[in-house]
Amino acid sequence: MDYDLIVIGTGPGGYVAAIRAAQLGLKTAVIEKESLGGICLNWGCIPTKALLKSAQVFEYINHAEEYGLKVNGSEVDFSSIIKRSRGVADGMSKGIQFLMKKNKIDVIMGTGKLKGKNSIEVKAADGSTKNYTAKNIILATGSRSRELPNLKQDGVKVIGYRQAMNLPKQPQSLVVVGSGAIGVEFAYFYNSIGTKVTIVEYLDNIVPVEDEDISKQLARSFKKLGINIMTGSTVESVDTSGEKCKVNVKTAKGNEVLEADVVLSAVGVMTNLENLGLEELGIKTDKGKVLVDNFYKTNVEGVFAIGDIVKGQALAHVASAEGIICVEKIAGKNPEPLNYNNIPGCTYCSPEIASVGYTEKAAREAGFEIKVGKFPFSASGKASAAGAKDGFVKVIFDAKYGEFLGAHMIGYNVTEMIAEVVTARKLEATGHEIIHSVHPHPTMSEAVMEAAADAYGEVIHL
Repeated sequence: MDYDLIVIGTGPGGYVAAIRAAQLGLKTAVIEKESLGGICLNWGCIPTKALLKSAQVFEYINHAEEYGLKVNGSEVDFSSIIKRSRGVADGMSKGIQFLMKKNKIDVIMGTGKLKGKNSIEVKAADGSTKNYTAKNIILATGSRSRELPNLKQDGVKVIGYRQAMNLPKQPQSLVVVGSGAIGVEFAYFYNSIGTKVTIVEYLDNIVPVEDEDISKQLARSFKKLGINIMTGSTVESVDTSGEKCKVNVKTAKGNEVLEADVVLSAVGVMTNLENLGLEELGIKTDKGKVLVDNFYKTNVEGVFAIGDIVKGQALAHVASAEGIICVEKIAGKNPEPLNYNNIPGCTYCSPEIASVGYTEKAAREAGFEIKVGKFPFSASGKASAAGAKDGFVKVIFDAKYGEFLGAHMIGYNVTEMIAEVVTARKLEATGHEIIHSVHPHPTMSEAVMEAAADAYGEVIHL
């Protein structure tokens, strides 16, 4: 065999798996058809956060007087915002190149296809092919923007997330179809820099996977910012023949036609399983996902799959965790299976959203008798000082045993706060243990302690 392990795909699942394998002494190679770091690093998590930071800075400038400062004039340089975002992504991609060299991992550029359970054919950009062999193969090919039949992307007027972060000019108006993390992050970004934004969501609440209280708060905050929100609505068709897109939206009150320069399709992602050789090897799939066991082994010996192409949350940190667990199992270690009910989810619009565990509705449906606590940032000294009083922390405990069932946060910097709850739940901390863990003052994180105290009728600052 040429290698102990070959990983196809270098997103946050693939490259992390490769590095952990190298650390454990496995001779490792990765196959990548485009750029090291995959979608997350090059066209997802990292560059979008750079765009959102530019929007946040612009908002600070425009509200400087609220902080006792006078700023004379401000304007958006859209191309410079995009250039900065691309520069951040490029810098991170170079960092992955360094990590590959540091860990003595071979990088094979091209498109990989399984030719046998231990063999991969790699087709280079020039069309030439070469075969490689490995004792173990990990598939980590990720996902791409999902297309709806009635919302075909042309990359110009009807776009996906990739084009949304690299447009040649700022649109004056934008319709965002779908209000998951991708949809609301881009809605916030474009609205903040002056684009007229409308969100169209099929379900009754925006960010529908979140706790209902979070969804309602974000809707209030977005409406305050001037974002138009249409829930319980469906895009029937988009006419792109004219100068502007005509978006036919079916609502509870009837059909409505919206006009916009650009339509962003943010209706989720679909897995990259085509042309991988799965069928030829008889690797089992179900509804676009590769079937694996708790340690990511497929039904074919020596072939594994991680990340967006397997069941579980399609998140970068999930793929990384899966990659580490998978490789440690291959190397003969004894890793714990991943607990998919303790995965934090973060959305980086403003206000930010962070959550983990059961929503209130899901906890009740699961049969728990619960205690719910809530602490608004309007009562937080740090939030008031920061000028960021929108939002709250909501916590849910099992009334019988005090188990920390879930937490849901919306507000300034909450994506940095959720890890406390993830760790607490991993260590099986109870509500009273959170209350009696001294939190520093003044911080946003005090709201976690105060919300826990509220659940038990002991809150001080409400």
